Amino acid sequence: MKPGAKVAVVDLDDPQFLKLLRSRTSDIVRGKPRSRCDIVFLGANEIQDLEKLKEIKTWIEPNGAVWVVRPKGGRGPLRDTDLIDAGLDAGLVDNKIASLSDTHGAMRFVFRLRDRPK
Repeated sequence: MKPGAKVAVVDLDDPQFLKLLRSRTSDIVRGKPRSRCDIVFLGANEIQDLEKLKEIKTWIEPNGAVWVVRPKGGRGPLRDTDLIDAGLDAGLVDNKIASLSDTHGAMRFVFRLRDRPK
């Protein structure tokens, strides 16, 4: 994440993660931002949580991203394919996976170049 990025955090209450975010930017909102932002971090534990991607994609800049944070491995019911399918249903594509901690990982979703809002 670039220093100074505008970030929204949804359904993610990890004090260590939030502390790390604050070390990179002070422009952080919890929930829906008032204007478009660069990055949204969405916490997801169940398939129903992924339905929020359809709304959340409207919150990001055309070149922004949504990171879906979820439990790693067998710690939760979500599989990579669940996230990928939900992203496609929302009009987004996955393009990166990251490990955030020993227990959580994240998948990044963006607009396809041809689908980016003007």
